[in-house]
This record gives sequence, C-alpha cells and structure tokens, in this order.
Amino acid sequence: MSESPAAATGSAKVTKTQRTPARPLSLDQRIAHLERAIHRHQSTIRFYENHPRLLRSAKHRRASRAAVRRAHRGLARATRVLTVLERAAAQRDALRLARRLAKAPPKTAICHVFGRRYCRQALTVSWCESRHRTTAQNGQYLGLFQMGSYERDLFGHGRTAHRQAIAAHKYFVLSGRDWSPWSCKPHYGL
Repeated sequence: MSESPAAATGSAKVTKTQRTPARPLSLDQRIAHLERAIHRHQSTIRFYENHPRLLRSAKHRRASRAAVRRAHRGLARATRVLTVLERAAAQRDALRLARRLAKAPPKTAICHVFGRRYCRQALTVSWCESRHRTTAQNGQYLGLFQMGSYERDLFGHGRTAHRQAIAAHKYFVLSGRDWSPWSCKPHYGL
C-alpha cells in the first residue's frame, strides 16, 4: 500500500469537521441573538397560556410544564444578559459619539451642543466673536465664544470645538438663554 503525496510530505488535508473555531459574536450580534431568544421564550409561554389543556392533560402534562419552566428560566436569564449588553452598547455608542465630536468642526460641534433651536444663534455669536476659530484670542478672552478667564474657570474650556461649545452652552443656559454675556448678539429676526 503506497502513501498519498500529502502523507509523504507530512501535511494533513483539512476536512470539513476540522474547521477553525468560529469568531466570537460582536456586541450587536449578541444583542440580536438574545432578542430572538427572548421572542422564542415568550412565544412558548404564550402558546401554553393559550392552550392550558396541554398543561392539564395526563399525556402532555410533564413535557408541557417542563417546557414552560424552561421558557420562564430562559426568558429571565436572557433578559438579564440583554440589559447588561444594552448598557454596554449604549456606553460604546456614547464613547464613539464623543470621539467623533472631539474631532468635529466648529459648526457641527456648536449645533450638536446648542441643539436645533439655538444652533443658528450660536453660530452667529461664534462667528462674530471668533470667526469659528477655536484658537482665537483677544486678551484674556479665548476660543469660539471668547470666554474670559473667570467664565472658563466656572464653565470649563478645552482645545476642541466641542468642549468650548459645551462650556459656552452652560454659560448661555445659566444666563437665561438670552446671549446677554456676549458683546456679539445674534440677529433675532432670522
């Protein structure tokens, strides 16, 4: 009996049963998997609620009650894990948003922080104060909204447009949302 060329060289042929292990599921895939499991468990419970005779019948009682118990346990476990994973996904998404906003251009950062209602006004004030430059300086006044050293100590400041917009928004809200602290005022007739 002769050896095959693969056996002679020492290399083994990979069969279908010798596949590499599956890659771990992503967070979103795990959430989707748990949501499907929860739906299955709820469907099982609902089925037996709609067919109570199966729980009472001598022939099906044991299997039916066991199925309901498994469904309740599985539902509780999947719900607990889903809550944890959804919290982790929310934190991940918040971190991604923070990273994206840290790199955002001034107009984007200002509109994100001030919201749709005050976006235009904030852009007008920022343009008048600094021409949308985060590095603008006029004596002690710095940044997009030219906040003084006292205001920067109170409300914060940062190098990015997003951080400067957050600080200006805090000041804006505390001042009554009327732009009174700034020498530049938005044109309210827009």
